[in-house]
Amino acid sequence: MAKRVGGYTVEFEKPIKITGYAAVAGQKESEGRFGSGFDKVVYDAKAGQATWEQAESAFQREALSLALEKSGCKAEELDFLFSGDLLNQCISSTYGLKDFSVPYLGQYGACSTMAQGLIMAAVMLEASAARVCAAVTSSNFCAAERQYRFPLEYGGQRTPTAQWTVSAAGACIVASEVKGKFPLITGATVGMITDLGITDANNMGAAMAPAAAKTLLSYFSDTATIPSDYDAVYTGDLGVVGSELLRELMMREGVDISAVHRDCGEMIFDRERQDVHAGGSGCGCAASVLCGHILPSLCEGELHRVLFVATGAMMSPTSCQQGQSIPSVAHLVRIEM
Repeated sequence: MAKRVGGYTVEFEKPIKITGYAAVAGQKESEGRFGSGFDKVVYDAKAGQATWEQAESAFQREALSLALEKSGCKAEELDFLFSGDLLNQCISSTYGLKDFSVPYLGQYGACSTMAQGLIMAAVMLEASAARVCAAVTSSNFCAAERQYRFPLEYGGQRTPTAQWTVSAAGACIVASEVKGKFPLITGATVGMITDLGITDANNMGAAMAPAAAKTLLSYFSDTATIPSDYDAVYTGDLGVVGSELLRELMMREGVDISAVHRDCGEMIFDRERQDVHAGGSGCGCAASVLCGHILPSLCEGELHRVLFVATGAMMSPTSCQQGQSIPSVAHLVRIEM
């Protein structure tokens, strides 16, 4: 059974295996650093659909289908499907995955949703409540802009701290009773809601960095480990601004992560060639980097032990319009080969 370690961390005793994974991304994302790692690139911004929201649903369908195919698993074998996205009522997930006819548990962790889904799947498997689960999430640039900021037709100027919502989806198949060598989920730390009063929806990195620092500090304290015990510590989508703040916050507590820290939002685009300001963001950012870069690197032996710390800003359009601050959360998953 799962074992509680320290105040916030869970260690899994069963072999929780990621048996299949897939990333589907848009054209802009394919022109970044990990273009060759994505399983499918969709060059039509609307993916042949009528709306941006329907396009995001199509990304999720494709990502889950590819992950199932790569795992050798059929949809009807899934015991639970954990999925979520950035849109109101998680409509990308519900409309995108309804035809799979799988027991569905919707998730909302904003950009931390992939880590949250993996944790939920691992807990179900550890408790023997499931044998095979899926974790899926996505985001879409145009749909997110319309919901959280301004419609593209408005032509508003983007601030230097703004991040570019990634148009992508990621899906993982997680199982315990299968043979073979796969990346293992061996531990997790569920983050606490953190709010230091940031109100600027165009500065997500500053809002989320404190949550990432709190989760990492809790994990290192609970497990009595240090950053150098890991090949890499991947944060979700803090971007350039948030990543600098995270390293500063950690240093204030005497923990230097600079040698191993990587950020999916900083890495996914080529910021020298692509005008994305402070980097990438969105549920699909961390999910596509996980499925298109981190997991393949583990399978190929380039990495052996990593921390995947997806970060989420738990705001809504209503809270932003009312001038409320942006509470954030970060969930950590330890993955080993």
